[in-house]
Amino acid sequence: MPSVAAKLPSLEELTAEFPLTYPVPTPPTHPDLITPNDLTREEDLLRNPSSFRAWWSAITTTREAFNAQLKIAKPPDLPEDVAALLGPLATPLSRISLQRLTYLYESALVQFPNSFKLWKSYLTMRMSFVLGRLVVKKKAGGKKKFPEMKDALEEEAEDLEQWEGGLDGVVGWEEWKSLVATFERALMWLPQLPRLWLMYLSIFSHPQCPSLLSYTHARHTYDRALRTLPPSLHSRIWVRYLLWSESKGGATTVAVYRRYLAVDPSVTEHYTALLLSPANSAPRPLEAAKLLLSLARKAARGEYTSPEGKSPYQLLGDWLDVVEKFSDEVGLDVDETVASNLAIAKADAEAAANDTSEPASVDGKLIRFAGPAVPVTTDGKTTYPYDEDEDPTSPRKLNIERIIQTDGLVPYKDQAGRLWTGLATYWIKRGEFDRAKETFEQGIATVLTIRDFTQIFDAYAEFGESLISAMMQSLEDEEDDEDAEETKKELDVRMADFEDLMDRRPFLVNDVLIRRNPHDVQEWEKRVALWGEDDEKVADTYTKALETIFPRKATANLHRLYVNFAKFYEEGGTTGQAEPDLDSARKILEKGTKVNFKAVEDLAEVWCEWAEMEIRHENYDDAIRVMQRAAAIPKNTKINYHDHSLSAQTRLFKSLKLWSFYVDLEESIGTVETTKAVYDKILELRIANAQIIINYAAFLEENKYFEESFKVYERGVELFTFPVSFEIWNIYLSKFVKRFGGSKLERTRDLFEQALEKCPAKSCKPLFLMYAKLEEDYGLAKRSMSILERATQGVADEDKFEMFTIYIAKATANYGLPATRPIYEKALEILPDRQTAEMCLRFAALERKLGEIDRARAIYAHASQFCDPRVNPQFWSEWNTFEIETGSEDTFREMLRIKRSVQAQFNTEASYLAAQTIAAKQGTRISDSQGEEATDAMAAAEKAAGAGPAFVAAKQTALPRPEGEVSEEASAAAANADEIHISDDEDL
Repeated sequence: MPSVAAKLPSLEELTAEFPLTYPVPTPPTHPDLITPNDLTREEDLLRNPSSFRAWWSAITTTREAFNAQLKIAKPPDLPEDVAALLGPLATPLSRISLQRLTYLYESALVQFPNSFKLWKSYLTMRMSFVLGRLVVKKKAGGKKKFPEMKDALEEEAEDLEQWEGGLDGVVGWEEWKSLVATFERALMWLPQLPRLWLMYLSIFSHPQCPSLLSYTHARHTYDRALRTLPPSLHSRIWVRYLLWSESKGGATTVAVYRRYLAVDPSVTEHYTALLLSPANSAPRPLEAAKLLLSLARKAARGEYTSPEGKSPYQLLGDWLDVVEKFSDEVGLDVDETVASNLAIAKADAEAAANDTSEPASVDGKLIRFAGPAVPVTTDGKTTYPYDEDEDPTSPRKLNIERIIQTDGLVPYKDQAGRLWTGLATYWIKRGEFDRAKETFEQGIATVLTIRDFTQIFDAYAEFGESLISAMMQSLEDEEDDEDAEETKKELDVRMADFEDLMDRRPFLVNDVLIRRNPHDVQEWEKRVALWGEDDEKVADTYTKALETIFPRKATANLHRLYVNFAKFYEEGGTTGQAEPDLDSARKILEKGTKVNFKAVEDLAEVWCEWAEMEIRHENYDDAIRVMQRAAAIPKNTKINYHDHSLSAQTRLFKSLKLWSFYVDLEESIGTVETTKAVYDKILELRIANAQIIINYAAFLEENKYFEESFKVYERGVELFTFPVSFEIWNIYLSKFVKRFGGSKLERTRDLFEQALEKCPAKSCKPLFLMYAKLEEDYGLAKRSMSILERATQGVADEDKFEMFTIYIAKATANYGLPATRPIYEKALEILPDRQTAEMCLRFAALERKLGEIDRARAIYAHASQFCDPRVNPQFWSEWNTFEIETGSEDTFREMLRIKRSVQAQFNTEASYLAAQTIAAKQGTRISDSQGEEATDAMAAAEKAAGAGPAFVAAKQTALPRPEGEVSEEASAAAANADEIHISDDEDL
């Protein structure tokens, strides 16, 4: 019995029928094209060959019949691998249907060769039998109408056609070739329709497309499409063209992208990524580096905007990444770099030398006839000369050092750290360790920020550590003794260099800060401190600092450099072991006195330090001469001390700091006459302050020049106004009273009157008290009391209460208690409300002592209008106690009535909130009974009585009741509940 495999047709038998569509099948050559059921259709088409509807109906009917049969057809009875090779043509049904549809389409196209609808349908049908079933992708939203090429590539890559199945390119070569021929015929009739071109080009992206078609033929087809279609449609072709070139890779990608970049450079970054892609078997780092360098330069000139939003520096950073990764392929070696640098320097020198030649003129227009190429601007557009470093087709490598210097470090000074480390990494990757070390050192010596320095130093240290580690590893693996010895020596050198680098770090950081601001005095001081006990380096640093710093740009305390430098020589170096060199110190200070400091006080400080140095070495006469030189007064003394347009030396004679030191020096080692002369000069220059006046007067007083001392005080009070002159008056008057007492009473009174005449109210209280004390001790008590009375009116409001208190105390001591009544009455008229209540309490206490109970009660009633019961409960408590001890039922009722009326007067929202605030600060709480008026006044009275002794009946003598005795009012209320109550509001 034959096997099943023997019954199945072989692949050779199935492919023997190919090509199925060439030549075009017809009924004479293929009798099975037409069935008896098709005769009616054929006759109709023969009768109406020019009817497009008849042809379209016939084609549609045949296609639908094939689709219906395809749904019910059984899978092909073939091996899986054979069926996969044949794809859509694996079944006899599909093969005969292809021929029938081809016959109909070709017959229709004979009649309608220019019908786009017919051609598109025909080509779609042919593609379905060769390429397989098209997978329809679901998408949300639509496409941009005119997207950028970068976005268009991304969208098109997602939207590329995908097919299921497909005829194998080798087995079905004839069918593939026939399909291509059909597309060529369609484009011959309709060459300007982009849809047909896109359908044609899509078959080259099919994975089963034969190699003879998908490479050279495809590239030629893309080129023909670009030549045929108008430029407005080229973007649709270029998107496919670029994606197809990416899929092919190699030289094809390079050739296609170079052509497109000549028109649109916006995809250059995408192209460089393709050139360096890991999937690229033959990367082109040199071309990618040149393209990125060109983009960075164009972006810096404003001629290019990155689609990815990268700045010019970021593009340069991408270029630097390529240089670091592909150092051998991109850049020159050390010798070539040195030669290139020399050549460039020579060319620049020649260009600078030839730049003095006069340009020629033609028709009034200047032309340049010699020298290197320069940019040319025409109609607002600048054309730059050819640069081989930007030409991706040039095989010449790049001078990395030169490019980083000109295109990186010059425009991007704030990114110097990254650029220097990138250049050093480039040399490390090439194995040029010495050149890398030079690069690190050069970078550290030129950066201006701590951030850049830290970046370079960390990379430098890491490089040293890795190099030492690698050398130690190689030393362990070394077998040859000679080589091991050389490696060991080199390792020792590297380790010494690394240790030296770590030791130099503080100095390097200081160098960076000084380079950033060479006029920073504090950093120069730190530099001096770093040298420690190395006197030679310290002296060199001070000298260099003083030569470098420009006084007008210097930071604070420039004078300290001169002073400290002078002390360095004065003390015999930092350790003090050398001989003191006062001459050198004097020269330095002499030089410092000629510096135009920003502040006059700095110059004065230098002179003062010079004088102090002479004093320390007991050269007192030299110290005096130094200060005499410093304080020399010019002829023109009408110079504005604050006029910064003048030099510090010109304004020095008005420096109070200088004169203060000078006068202190004269007081210490000079004579009285010389000291007085210096003080007088200060007063003549009108630069004295109150302290100078006081010191001068105290100095004269110490030397028994009392009258002259008082004259100085007089000059001081004339020079200054209040409040400065207050202190002078205070000291002056106290000294005068102490000196003369009552012997010159009239003169003393005149002085007090002069002081009080211009003294403001807030400052005159001590003067009044001193004046009153003077009269009390040496004058008349009556005058003393009149002065205190004046004081109660002349002092500030916040001092009046205290002044009245003092006045009352003095009046009591001199005249007795009754004499204070007018004072109290006057105080109640003058004092503000918040102090009137306190004064009333004192006044009432006075009257009670004098036995004037009614007067005291009237005073309480007068004060009550200023005391809110919620804010001043102490006042009402004292009045309550007063009424309990001295009053009667009627007076107590009157007190309660007044309290209610006052509380109603203050019962506003604002006063209540103020009361709440004050009570909260005092740590108390206002109760509801205080916030609301009591409904029964007698209940409030009983409540108050329960807390202490109650009052006696009105008809009895007002005597204190024994403690614990119950009031008749309370007992009557308890005994007779039907008693008629009198309204509290009734006027008794």
